[in-house]
Amino acid sequence: MKIFTSAQIRELDKYTIEHEPIKSIDLMERAAKTLVRAIAKRWAPTVPVVAFAGPGNNGGDTLAVSCLLTEMGYKVQTYLFNIGSHLSADCNENKKRLLDNKRAKALFTEVTLEFDPPLLERGMLVIDGLFGSGLNKPLNGGFASLVKYINASHAEVVSIDMPSGLMTEDNTYNVRANIVRATLTLTLGQKKLSMLFAENQTYIGELQVLDINLSREGIEKIDSQYTMLEAADVSPLLHTRTPFVHKGSMGNALLIAGSYGMAGAAILATEACLRAGAGKATVHTPRKNVSIMQVAIPEAVLQIDREETIFAEAVDAEDFQALGIGPGLGTSEQTAIAVISQLRRTQCPLVVDADAINILGNHRSWLQQLPKDIIMTPHPREFDRLEGHSADSYERLSKARDLSQRLQAHIILKGHYSALCCPDGHIVFNSTGNAGMATAGSGDVLTGLLTGLLAQGYTRREACIVGMYLHGLAGDIAARETGEECLLARDIIRCLPKAFGALRTHER
Repeated sequence: MKIFTSAQIRELDKYTIEHEPIKSIDLMERAAKTLVRAIAKRWAPTVPVVAFAGPGNNGGDTLAVSCLLTEMGYKVQTYLFNIGSHLSADCNENKKRLLDNKRAKALFTEVTLEFDPPLLERGMLVIDGLFGSGLNKPLNGGFASLVKYINASHAEVVSIDMPSGLMTEDNTYNVRANIVRATLTLTLGQKKLSMLFAENQTYIGELQVLDINLSREGIEKIDSQYTMLEAADVSPLLHTRTPFVHKGSMGNALLIAGSYGMAGAAILATEACLRAGAGKATVHTPRKNVSIMQVAIPEAVLQIDREETIFAEAVDAEDFQALGIGPGLGTSEQTAIAVISQLRRTQCPLVVDADAINILGNHRSWLQQLPKDIIMTPHPREFDRLEGHSADSYERLSKARDLSQRLQAHIILKGHYSALCCPDGHIVFNSTGNAGMATAGSGDVLTGLLTGLLAQGYTRREACIVGMYLHGLAGDIAARETGEECLLARDIIRCLPKAFGALRTHER
């Protein structure tokens, strides 16, 4: 599913109007009917409604919603803010339609200069239709005051398309006190980019995406640099085993993981690697981890470091089809030197995670020594060590895209919507996963999963897409079984077979 910028949203609306064909006012009416159905499912006609409409098309949607709700028996006080004495054509047309409805007209106020705000109380519903996806600067003046008034009330708030004040993409320099805090956001067509960032969830509240039948052809034709993964995107990428394969043909993966006291990270990564389908997994780990590793995962081959407690010396990776490095390594200087030496000399596909990323963050000049086509899987704090502090998620994502292009690397920036930044500048968001996966070892599982896929011959891009989707899907299956609070990293591994099965079933 594509994620469009505000400019592309306008382009898609225009394409739909021209090619359906449909009048813009009728498209707005279609959207309003869809919005009203969603509102009516949640709030009964006995709930008092106050609607705030802006002067643009978001306001036009709101006026149409007010009319339809009134016809359904809701009592709707509607305020149209026409401060600049200029309404969009469709907003003006819906104003006329509202004035033709006697019941709606009786509770309609057009604000041109002075505004006497209505009382907003608990048990009331506010419809926020001041500004939608076209906003390109922070709110100020009277609109900022109105937003603060809404937020200070105890009324529930439903925002149309976007919470007013929240911009569609970049909110780095926004004034966050001047953004509506919605109970429910009913967005039209597709999720917007800013809806995928953690710091914006407090404004969005619950999110519902409403289909208003925008042109499928238009969606296909408009090129977007952002997409959201769906099962239909991932299932065709799964490899199918022929009956005569053997462990040698399914790939030999090497994992360099675990310092003394952190053997668990190595165990989780290795088991995930094998569960991903790798024919063989070899683990390079310090001598003091040997006993626990052999008991915990007897299927793995152990390669023992010369040091008792740390990874101390790069190893020959010539006989391996993929290498994952980082889980539980620690960041001692001896290990750091071994890590950069390993990264420089390795020719097979590489997954770099956890302490290997932290080491690079401590030695930023080493980034230019990295081979092309590596996969890096930082969480936000690890990424900030690489590229410096980011003011918000949009800035961090922009930096990750730039780093991906500069290094010609695939970077998975982990989070609720993990973002795969590709060397060509495209960004792919993952749609699976849940809050229960915020648990120690979850990232180690992803590292092993990616390494196992690469060892079998998946391309870097395929491994990233399949790996992060399966990782989240297995987490979702686990959360249904255990609850989010009780989910452990090894539950994700345990549910990988069901995740693979669900994807293959979708494929059929």
